[in-house]
Amino acid sequence: MSSVTQQRVTPAAEHVSASSGILLLVGVNHTTAPIEVRERLSLSATRLPDAVRTLTQQPGVRESMILSTCNRVEFLVWQEQDEGRGNTNLLRFLHEYYAIPASSVEPHLYEFRDREAIRHLFRVASSLDSMVVGEPQILGQVKEAYSCAREAGAVAACLEPLLQRAFSVAKRVRSETQIGSSSVSIASVAVELARKIFGSLQGKTVLLVGAGKMSDLAARHLLQQGATSILVSNRTRERAALIAGQMTEQISAQIVAQPNAPRCSIEVVAFEQLYEQAARADIVVTSTGAETHIFDRSHGLRLMERRRNRPMFFIDIAVPRDVDPGVNEIEGCFLYDIDDLQQVAAAHLADRSRESAEAEKIVTAEVEKYHQHLERREVVPAIVALQENAEAVRQLELARAAKRLGSLTAEQQAAVEALTRSLTAKLLHPQIVDLRKKSEER
Repeated sequence: MSSVTQQRVTPAAEHVSASSGILLLVGVNHTTAPIEVRERLSLSATRLPDAVRTLTQQPGVRESMILSTCNRVEFLVWQEQDEGRGNTNLLRFLHEYYAIPASSVEPHLYEFRDREAIRHLFRVASSLDSMVVGEPQILGQVKEAYSCAREAGAVAACLEPLLQRAFSVAKRVRSETQIGSSSVSIASVAVELARKIFGSLQGKTVLLVGAGKMSDLAARHLLQQGATSILVSNRTRERAALIAGQMTEQISAQIVAQPNAPRCSIEVVAFEQLYEQAARADIVVTSTGAETHIFDRSHGLRLMERRRNRPMFFIDIAVPRDVDPGVNEIEGCFLYDIDDLQQVAAAHLADRSRESAEAEKIVTAEVEKYHQHLERREVVPAIVALQENAEAVRQLELARAAKRLGSLTAEQQAAVEALTRSLTAKLLHPQIVDLRKKSEER
C-alpha cells in the first residue's frame, strides 16, 4: 500500500449555506486506508440504524447518513457552524462509538466540505470513485444508506434534496456515457482473478460462501467463465438454495443457446458441513457479513491435510474479512483479499479512461448547477425555523411525558428518542416538500 495522502479542503471553501450550517463528509476508502482499518469501521446492516441515530445525536449535528461498503466507510453530516472546530464531533463519534483511538483512524481520513462534499458524493454515486470504475452496485448501496438514515429520522430538509440529486446525477452519467457498458464489479474482478490463477476454470470446483448480492454476481460470472462445479453455502440454507436455483436456470438457458457448451453441476452445502465439504474446492470465494473469521489458520491446516497438499485458493471479498490473514502463511494455501483485487481492477480503469472523463464533466456541471440552486433557495431559513420549532415541541413533550413514564432504562430512553425523532421528521416531510416546491416555482 502506498503512503496515504490526506485530502483537505481549505477553510476558504465556499459554504453551501452560511446561514444554516456546514455540509461535512469524512471517510476512508480503498485508496486511503488498508483493509485492516476499513474493517474496524465497517458496519453491518443490523448495526447501521443505531450508528446513524447515535451520530445524529452528536452536538451540533442536525442530519446524517453513513455509507458502509467493502471499499469505503463515509460519514455525511449537516452540522451547525463549527467556528473552526472542523471534524471534532465526528472524531469524537468514531472514538466513542467504535471504542478505538481517533489517532489510529485520523491519518487515513479524508474530509470534504460543502461544494467539495457535494462533488465527492456525486462521484461516489456515479461509480467514479470505485475500485472498479463503472460498477453498478455502489448506487444501490448509497440508496440503501439513504433509506436507513431516513427511517432513523436522520435525513430531512438539507440532505434529502442533495441525495435525490446525487441519484439523478448517477443516472445521467450511466445513460449519457458508456462507463457502465460492460458488466464489471468487484465480484467479476474476483472471478477474473480466479481464472487467471488457473488459466481456465473448467474442471475446477469453486465454493461460494455467503449468499448476498456479491455471491449472486460471482455465481453469474463463474458460469460465464466456464466453471464446471460450483458449491454454494450460507448460514441460511434457503438463501443458498435460491442462488443455486438461479444458477441452474442460467445453465438451462445456456444449454438451449449452446447445446455443446460444457455442463456445470450446482450443489448446496449445509453450513454445518462447510469445513468438511470445503476440502473439495480448488477455489473458495467468500463474501459473508460475519463479524468474525469464517476460516482461520487451524481450518486451513486441516483443509491442506484433507486435500493432500493440493493447492487451494481463497478469494475473500468480504469486509470485515472472512479469512484469517494467517491462512496465507500455510504452504499450499493462497489468499487474496479485496485490496489485492486492485491490481486486476486497474486494467479496467485504463479501458474506461475516456468515458470517465466524460462522466467527470457531467459531475462538474451538476455540482455547479446544484450549488447555484442552493444559493437561490431562500426557503432554507424557513425550513430550518420549522425544524427548530418542531424540535422544541418534541423536547417539551418528552419532558412532560417523562413524569408519566417514570424511570426508563438506557435502552428504553434510546427507543423513545429514536421514535420521536422519526415521527417528527415524517410529520415535517410534507410541509418541507411543499415549501421547497413553492420556492422552486418562483
